[in-house]
Amino acid sequence: MLPHVRAIPITPDIETWEAAYVRFETPHEEIRKFIRRLRQLGADEWPKQARILDLFCGRGNGLVALERLGFTHLLGVDLSPRLVALYEGVARCFVGDCRDLPARTASQDIAVVQGGLHHLLQLPEDLERVVAEVHRVLKPGGMFVVVEPWRTPFLDVVHSVGCSAFGRRVWGKMDALATMIEHEGDTYQRWLREPELISTVLRQRFEPAFRRTGWGKLLFVGRRRSS
Repeated sequence: MLPHVRAIPITPDIETWEAAYVRFETPHEEIRKFIRRLRQLGADEWPKQARILDLFCGRGNGLVALERLGFTHLLGVDLSPRLVALYEGVARCFVGDCRDLPARTASQDIAVVQGGLHHLLQLPEDLERVVAEVHRVLKPGGMFVVVEPWRTPFLDVVHSVGCSAFGRRVWGKMDALATMIEHEGDTYQRWLREPELISTVLRQRFEPAFRRTGWGKLLFVGRRRSS
């Protein structure tokens, strides 16, 4: 049995961020994006019976993408009860803290995070806790798949447009993204300032099998180290 995880209270700032997140992409757009990314990261070659954990799963569109790719043993975890409640699918979804995962040791084959680690409040402490928990719940040789914002020239351009009142006024998607970034505040900026620290924490427990940066994203696939 998986343990019960207590729901975390929602603050007004989180409400604003969640509303912007829902505005930023329709479910159809986000699912299509996730399928494209997962295929780029090798998901078509993963065993269909793999047990997959989706961290910071939000409204569950990453889980839907995995379902459409043929995976059925799925577990999702997110801190927001309201976003988790939006998910409809075959996965088991839990409200919980990804620093204390509601999964048994060595029970998962693959763990995926698409845009959740940069929400962590403390670096490196919170990142180390999440990475250690992923290491714990993965089977020997299991894979950790990470997609996160990364400082690149493209992202600098996006930030510049997002600071423009005109850009935000004429492009609703940019206004939603800029609103999310504003409410992530120092947490988001700190993440972008620490590429070496982040890479070091990931490599401590996961042997890189694939790593690419571009278009404002880090794409990382690591194999679980034995210790």
